Amino acid sequence: QVQLVESGGGSVQDGGSLRLSCIASNMPYNYSINCMAWFRQAPGKEREGVAAIDPDGSTTYADSVQGRFTISKDFTKNTLYLQMNSLKPEDTAMYYCAADSARWLLYPEYKYWGRGTQVTVSL
Repeated sequence: QVQLVESGGGSVQDGGSLRLSCIASNMPYNYSINCMAWFRQAPGKEREGVAAIDPDGSTTYADSVQGRFTISKDFTKNTLYLQMNSLKPEDTAMYYCAADSARWLLYPEYKYWGRGTQVTVSL
């Protein structure tokens, strides 16, 4: 069973920055992760896709974070990152890492999920 563990969340002020990390482990032999992504869920709202990355490095972003967030992956460390700049109060949410062999991009159909890391942005 693939395990995903997020870190890097915290509390920042409006306009601040954070860098989230997600380490993937316990990869089954011959299992290929073809897409990884970050999702977020605020209280009372549905989970939404934030950013996704393919093995070839192609990226997809939600309109709400385009130009402010950057997703990247270190294949040698099996680590996914999300650099978040110019944070706004509306970015406040629990952020989740997701992975799958299928290319789900920003659709929440991923097989593997982390437990999340909280990001809080205050005025």
